[in-house]
Amino acid sequence: MLERITRREESDLFIAWIAISISFAIIKIAPYGITGPVRSIDPVVALISFGIALLTVGIGFILHEMAHKFTAIKFGYWAEFRKDNTMLLFAVLLAALVGFVFAAPGATVIYSNSASGQGLTRKENGIISASGPVVNLLLCIPFAALVLIGVPLMGASGILLTQIGIFGIQINAMIAAFNMIPISILDGRKVMAWNIPIFALLIIASFGTLVASFYLL
Repeated sequence: MLERITRREESDLFIAWIAISISFAIIKIAPYGITGPVRSIDPVVALISFGIALLTVGIGFILHEMAHKFTAIKFGYWAEFRKDNTMLLFAVLLAALVGFVFAAPGATVIYSNSASGQGLTRKENGIISASGPVVNLLLCIPFAALVLIGVPLMGASGILLTQIGIFGIQINAMIAAFNMIPISILDGRKVMAWNIPIFALLIIASFGTLVASFYLL
């Protein structure tokens, strides 16, 4: 399976992963950016926040894109992730300035099967698009388990597990919710064009999980 990930794709995934991890680490350290109230930053806390972001964003972002890729391959198409340097820079700057992440690091490009003349059907496009947010919602389950494990524990290990779990839920819910917005090239528009009930289920679950992650955890 991994041999289907090209060297260029590996490079694009790595750069996008680092950039959006930095963005999420920034809002963890400075929730309002440099334009809001600025508190003193503990280097150790900043390093831990970046490490947590690397782990949670890496899992959520990479598995989201790989879900698109391998679902497309299952339907007989070739697909590769391509980063968008402009949007990656914009994400980091926006996080630093106002404490908000607009995570559109690129997209998984699906190539039609020109040899057979096969093109994406609306159903195939909808299923491929839905696979990413579905993976993110499923990933919220193991991260929620980390919260349940971490809360009763005493000391630094319990706090760390809880923080990873909470941030993991928030990151994955955020990725799912953002991508389910039915505009432009986002997944939500293609899922809605294919099946409105499934679109409604996914967008409600995504935004519901996102709201719950901030207000209940």
